[in-house]
Amino acid sequence: MIELDGLTKHYGEKVAVDHLTCTVRPGIVTGFLGPNGAGKSTTMRMMLDLDNPTEGTVRIDGRHYRQLRDPLTYVGALLDAKATHGGRSAYHHLLCLAQSNGIPRARVAEVLDTVGLTSVARKRTKGFSLGMGQRLGIAAALLGDPQVLLFDEPVNGLDPEGIHWIRHLMKDLASQGRTVFVSSHLMSEMALTADHLIVIGQGRLMADTSMADFIAEHSRSYVRLRSPEQERLRDLLGAEGIHAVAVGNGSLEVDGVPAARLGELAARARLVLHELSPQQASLEEAFMQLTAASVEYHAHADRPAAARPVDGTPVRPEGWGADWRQRRQRKGS
Repeated sequence: MIELDGLTKHYGEKVAVDHLTCTVRPGIVTGFLGPNGAGKSTTMRMMLDLDNPTEGTVRIDGRHYRQLRDPLTYVGALLDAKATHGGRSAYHHLLCLAQSNGIPRARVAEVLDTVGLTSVARKRTKGFSLGMGQRLGIAAALLGDPQVLLFDEPVNGLDPEGIHWIRHLMKDLASQGRTVFVSSHLMSEMALTADHLIVIGQGRLMADTSMADFIAEHSRSYVRLRSPEQERLRDLLGAEGIHAVAVGNGSLEVDGVPAARLGELAARARLVLHELSPQQASLEEAFMQLTAASVEYHAHADRPAAARPVDGTPVRPEGWGADWRQRRQRKGS
């Protein structure tokens, strides 16, 4: 279990984390979400005593990280997959970590096999691809067989097979009663992996709830109906006091009424339905709805990048004189 109590971090005038209080519980995968600059990485670094809080505390199973003897046997973490000595092999990178925490040498081979790196165990890590580096980072997190695991962007660089593997690995670890805390920007993947969500914005807690409740609370749910007798269907629903909105594809949308009841009404009226489908927003849509006001960096789709003429010459910067092309040619020569 990870307990955050009033956790705060200032960098000068900048407040990165603002009195964050929450609990990451064992037995489930807890997703950690927030826009860029929300304070997620800073929070995870403070969990591992890599940054000191300005205020507040973090406790892991009741103790500060610095109080843990052989900490890799309590907490495993993947924060930066590139944090390896490029001249060492994967095997010796893990062996060094194992020896520093009293972990048996045999465990190195076990985790290399778990992450699928046995065949490249003796190769130097500087030649590893991004995906291989991620797998090595995950092996390091698993090395001490810890009860608490932190993963920051664990699927970064992995191929589809690797993404499928890490998703099921995290679920399996949680099913063993471990605490699994994962941060990711890939909403579609988080929706398939996490059971619970902690969402922050501008360093402050915005949501601490189950995945299902988060989507239900921050997005619209409705039922879509489609029938060859659309007008009769609208009249039927209207007679029951149910408001239906026609949409452009010939369907009707109804809010606040279960699909089962709508289907029963149509069946009693012997009315044919070609579609009766509950619709719910995705995690991404719910997340965007909640965090819209706390996004620090905004891109503008309606402001295209500077256009280039067909000949490839860059557009003259605004405010430059008519001799801009000549100056550019002189610089190139």
